[in-house]
Amino acid sequence: MAIIDFGGVKEEVVTREEFPISKAREVLKDETIAVVGYGVQGPAQALNMKDNGFKVIVGQASRFKKDWDRAVADGWVPGETLFELDEAAKRGTIVQMLVSDAAQKSIWPTIKECLNAGDALYFSHGFSIVYKDQTGVVPPADVDVILVAPKGSGTSVRRNFLSGAGINSSFAVAQDATGRAELRAKAIGIAIGSGYLFPTTFENEVYSDLTGERGILMGALAGVMEAQYEVLRANGHSPSEAFNETVEELTESLIRLVSENGMDWMYANCSATAQRGALDWKPKFKEATLPVFKELYKRVKGGAETKRVIESCGAANYQDQLTKELSELANSEMWQAGKATRSLRPKESARQITTDTKGVAGRGAN
Repeated sequence: MAIIDFGGVKEEVVTREEFPISKAREVLKDETIAVVGYGVQGPAQALNMKDNGFKVIVGQASRFKKDWDRAVADGWVPGETLFELDEAAKRGTIVQMLVSDAAQKSIWPTIKECLNAGDALYFSHGFSIVYKDQTGVVPPADVDVILVAPKGSGTSVRRNFLSGAGINSSFAVAQDATGRAELRAKAIGIAIGSGYLFPTTFENEVYSDLTGERGILMGALAGVMEAQYEVLRANGHSPSEAFNETVEELTESLIRLVSENGMDWMYANCSATAQRGALDWKPKFKEATLPVFKELYKRVKGGAETKRVIESCGAANYQDQLTKELSELANSEMWQAGKATRSLRPKESARQITTDTKGVAGRGAN
């Protein structure tokens, strides 16, 4: 594996140069990969592997018509490459558990009966294995248990694959029954279109993932946006102005520049006023939120968040409740303002990003 310096800490990563798709095909040439679940990650990973020339089948409960029909629309053929969950699991030598975490608990007894000695049980999240006391997912001793976790949504996994960029993923082995578990994990990581792979453990993956989703990636980001938007509105700013200063400039300019060049570069290429304010206020936000992140990580590691997911997402009325909550979010003034703002974006120029030093979206460099 290649050695990369991450901020002074050297880590090993697997790149597509050292583990090309041809090597992945050779490793998996005799495998049938059964993608169980065609919801969020399933479509992207299944289609990417299929396009890369691997033998892939899909397992999806036909009673969930929306996901079944989506699989059919994507080219999976019932009875040939599309099956009920148990039938797909029986046919697969690598069984990818890509249904939701809560659903994995309910289908596990069925999937377990379909596994044969030497099979590989694959996850894209450490949830079910790490919190086995709550999920009941305890694999047989004669199967490999591996993980490849793309660092992005299914939509991003597919989009990055089609663009040729790939998406970085972590990989791990929880159980090596065949002596080939790590090789299988790396090969599938490349097969699904990863740009590079970095090693982790099931525990570290799930602890960081649950913290990130509830924190910066989704929960904290949305919460902080709402707080700033409300303060601006309460002080007489229009919805468009409040949204533009809270969300639009972040998503359409600044965060892209951070992605391309880093936070220091983005700071260096903003106006002196913006730069000074950001450097002064960054410590205040860190001080305010650090206790929240510590509490969050403690709840994740201790299993409290897992308990919440299983109880909530496994409830009979969960989809109705979810629809209600998402509708409230979508219909809030801030995100209605966002909908109107998106409709005004130039169709092409809105997606063009410049990285010169003349200024950043109205924050001209001084």
